[in-house]
Amino acid sequence: MKYLLTHLDKVGQLFWEHLYLVAISLLIALCIAVPVALFVSRYRKTYTPVIGGLGVIYTIPSLALFALLIPFLGLGTKSAITALVAYSQMTLVRNIVTAIRGIDPAIIEAAKGMGMNGWQILRKIVLPLALPVVVAGVRIATVSMIGIAAIAAYINAGGLGELIFEGIYSDHSGKIVSGTIAVAFLAIISDLLFRLMEKRLKLNV
Repeated sequence: MKYLLTHLDKVGQLFWEHLYLVAISLLIALCIAVPVALFVSRYRKTYTPVIGGLGVIYTIPSLALFALLIPFLGLGTKSAITALVAYSQMTLVRNIVTAIRGIDPAIIEAAKGMGMNGWQILRKIVLPLALPVVVAGVRIATVSMIGIAAIAAYINAGGLGELIFEGIYSDHSGKIVSGTIAVAFLAIISDLLFRLMEKRLKLNV
């Protein structure tokens, strides 16, 4: 704790680097996962191969995936973001599909009966009803990303993992503890914020 309190500027800088790495990865991951999940929801036969493929990626150890990407993307944030996006797809796609499939078909039929087209049904019916479950998936993916992003420091992607690895290499327990506390703090705060958002969305449904 002493190191953390006396080096708040350095820890703060790494904290923001870590947050940026996770935030940009999550944004890209959602841009991919949403259309994939909509496609899988529409064409049910694609569910097993798509989720199976994403499951295979999810089982690859994070350090091995980082190493696999280095020859193509080099050291640094590109490899880290690509790996984080790949890891999160399993959680995001599965949750979005589950959320969409959980909507009562009678509600969709009623919307069609009222003359709504596909886009209107998606915007006014599907998304509002599916959002609480989708946010739950985003919460799980975010917390997972925060943990994996700490390992990304091993390939020069920056973030709080840098402090932890520095501590390991120099046998400096203060750096290790400070980095770990900061990672845990970020994960807990993110989890609480998404839980709060999830709760409010459920109340509005």
